[in-house]
Amino acid sequence: MILRAVESWDGGGTIPNQRHLFDLPDTVAYLRCAAASPLLQSALAAGQAGLAKKAHPWSLGPEEAQREPERLRTLVAALIEAKPDDIALVPSASYGLSTAAANLTIGPGRSVVLLDRQFPSNVYPWRAAVQRDGGLLTTIWQPPGGTWTEAVLDAIGPDTAVVAVPGFHWIDGSRLDLEAVAAKSRQHGAALVLDLSQSLGAVPFSVRQIDPDFMVAVAEKWMMGPVQLAYLYVAPRRQGGTPIEHGWANRAGSEDHANLDRYAETFQPGARRFDVGERSNYATLPAAICALDQLLIWTPDAIARTLAPIVQDIARGAATMGLVPTPLAARAPHMVGLRVPDGPGPDLAQRLAAHGVHVSIRGDVVRVAPHLYNHDGDIDRLFDALHAEL
Repeated sequence: MILRAVESWDGGGTIPNQRHLFDLPDTVAYLRCAAASPLLQSALAAGQAGLAKKAHPWSLGPEEAQREPERLRTLVAALIEAKPDDIALVPSASYGLSTAAANLTIGPGRSVVLLDRQFPSNVYPWRAAVQRDGGLLTTIWQPPGGTWTEAVLDAIGPDTAVVAVPGFHWIDGSRLDLEAVAAKSRQHGAALVLDLSQSLGAVPFSVRQIDPDFMVAVAEKWMMGPVQLAYLYVAPRRQGGTPIEHGWANRAGSEDHANLDRYAETFQPGARRFDVGERSNYATLPAAICALDQLLIWTPDAIARTLAPIVQDIARGAATMGLVPTPLAARAPHMVGLRVPDGPGPDLAQRLAAHGVHVSIRGDVVRVAPHLYNHDGDIDRLFDALHAEL
């Protein structure tokens, strides 16, 4: 049974505050969804109920181990306008990106385009890939007064093999125009690999529109899911590749447990060949299913519309204090970076936490990432704490 946090949502305008669906005390202003979201109370209950099944393993049949992964695949596919066959269940963004790197050939002298200070999960696999193939890393810096999009588009050319970028920079939420990046990549025959861990679930995304070769996003951030779970989209043209581990469940006929000794040379259809081993986790999958079920009721479009004015208010308030928010033209609707001109000083995150305010410090940036559980009192508490500590 799938537990819903709410039964319906009319889909119009903005979403009313949903704090009652989470276990957040009034004394806590949690503004770190870009690091890890709190679980919905309903998702927590679903995960606990799933974990409890392991206490009575005789009650579990092989059909349940098949049913929940397929339900989860279907929900992720609906979120990004894909097909369930296009979705692999993996434990992390790094696993998904390593899968992409293992299945793309860079070629001698050809390059992989990355952003400066990109999240490490989308850097290390490409370092290994260019060493393997004799390729090059092209690291893009954001020009003063310019945008990431302009810099990436300038870097893509005939010698580009892969463009491996996020939708929003993890440090300050600066946006990339993925449609433009995808078009330029296709023009030069470069593969497009996306890490959308910092946006999927809070901002609309369609594989029909962008058409990446691979896309991965972790569940624990904007999709409000558990840890050690991520979703890998593999374009149909890439689904004949080789997985980075060889388990039994992703092989053809693996649902027939009585005959697993009839070893198969072929795989389950579509992207399932890239699934991680032990994908049928009785605790994480029910929690993730519940969270995605709720997310699809709200819709990423409505979430973005709801969060955008909150983020704008935070940016305006920070500017009056002398902080420098992410420029409006590149600002994400769901998070904002506030640069501290003289640096945030030691232990700023801990000092703000003493006021009940939880944000992330990334370099010289205070990253503020609200969600539907945040209300005006949280924003007031944020600025009271910033005034006290800066």
